[in-house]
Amino acid sequence: MAANGNANYYDLYRHGSLGTTLTDALDDLIGAERMDPQLAMKVLMQFDRVITEALNEKVKARLTFKGSLDTYRFCDEVWTFLIKNVTFKMDGGQSVVTADKVKIVSCSAKRSDEK
Repeated sequence: MAANGNANYYDLYRHGSLGTTLTDALDDLIGAERMDPQLAMKVLMQFDRVITEALNEKVKARLTFKGSLDTYRFCDEVWTFLIKNVTFKMDGGQSVVTADKVKIVSCSAKRSDEK
């Protein structure tokens, strides 16, 4: 993604534990009239940018997974895969994790409005 201030980033990470906690804290500040909603939106947009860049630059680990594809769909340039009986193996295969169901959401590195 572009590093300039005008780039649009996906808000996927807002639904994780960090994003949810940040959103709750911002809601509390808005409710207490200690922050304007416009500033809270700027904070969330900054979070979207920073978390995307950090994951892109800092995470070097790789994993492989194997399972049974239950459902897949492609809508608005976003792939969604629902996989059952999944086994994840980290680099080297020392660490193995299993799960009954996994949902994977995959988005293009560039949003459709940036192409």
